[in-house]
Amino acid sequence: MKSTQFEASGFQDLDSAHHVGPSTLQRLVAAWPRRATIRTDMASFMASGDSGSDPADYPVHLIPFAEHPRFLEASTESRQLVNTLAWQAYNARVIAAEEHVANPTFEMLAHGVFPGIDRHEAKEAVQQSHIDEVWHTYMHMTAMQRTKEARKLSVEPDYSHPITNRRLFELTAGRSEKWERDILFLVWTVVGELHINNFLELLAHDKTIQPMHSLVARLHARDEAAHGPIVAEILKDVFVHLNKEQRELFIDTLPAAIKALGAQDYGIWSDILEFVGVAGATEILADTRTLPGTEMMLTDFSTVHRLIQDLEIEDRVEYDFSSTSPQRSGQAAK
Repeated sequence: MKSTQFEASGFQDLDSAHHVGPSTLQRLVAAWPRRATIRTDMASFMASGDSGSDPADYPVHLIPFAEHPRFLEASTESRQLVNTLAWQAYNARVIAAEEHVANPTFEMLAHGVFPGIDRHEAKEAVQQSHIDEVWHTYMHMTAMQRTKEARKLSVEPDYSHPITNRRLFELTAGRSEKWERDILFLVWTVVGELHINNFLELLAHDKTIQPMHSLVARLHARDEAAHGPIVAEILKDVFVHLNKEQRELFIDTLPAAIKALGAQDYGIWSDILEFVGVAGATEILADTRTLPGTEMMLTDFSTVHRLIQDLEIEDRVEYDFSSTSPQRSGQAAK
């Protein structure tokens, strides 16, 4: 294996007994030609389109301030535009996570930046997942363009830097060593790949939104159902090769990744309300943030919790998983 900055930091040379068996990855790799949406559903996605002004672009019940009196005082047109921009912002958040976090991490995994990925099935699973992620970016980019055309949006707010990425980049900016920044990207990617499906499934089964929008979520969710196990299995191999310092950084930053990847992005909500010109935007958001549970758009991190238990580090991760619960259809979201 080629030399990396990780080897220079002194990785433990553990025997093969600590490695995850190849059977799980072998099954997932073998299923890719039949499962991957880029291979099986590209034609149906490209043929789909907007079905008109109704139903909504984004689930109304997932807008955290949807029932605020001052928001309800806004015109129907203004509330509809907020709904459309919420859908655009959601897609932008997904694209940013895939393009600027997940894809660079999969590239690092594929190129041996992290140790423990020597088996062919692991490398194959990483490359397949990377292909899927690029396809997901294209799907969400296309969904945004179709919505822009259907709703005749000539200009939109800047929602290209969501809270998930902002918090990661704030942490990496304070790290002088490349291996530290790489570990942070790995943590964000692991948490993201393990939990993203929970919200995608909400959209995939929501009958109140555009069929094309639920289709995007459904196709993406099907791929992510495989990515979660792939990332979990690969991380188990990587984690046992990390030295003490690198493991500590991984463990210490897990709570920050969970909070960032589940967080409501009130910065973007503020931009949307101001862009639309909704009166009392500051009051609406201030009141909303006082309500219990409105700081997080996602609460179900059970898959992350299971991985932490498998790694036997649960007692060292400072996050209260007792608050983790299945996402409810009426819970606040992006």
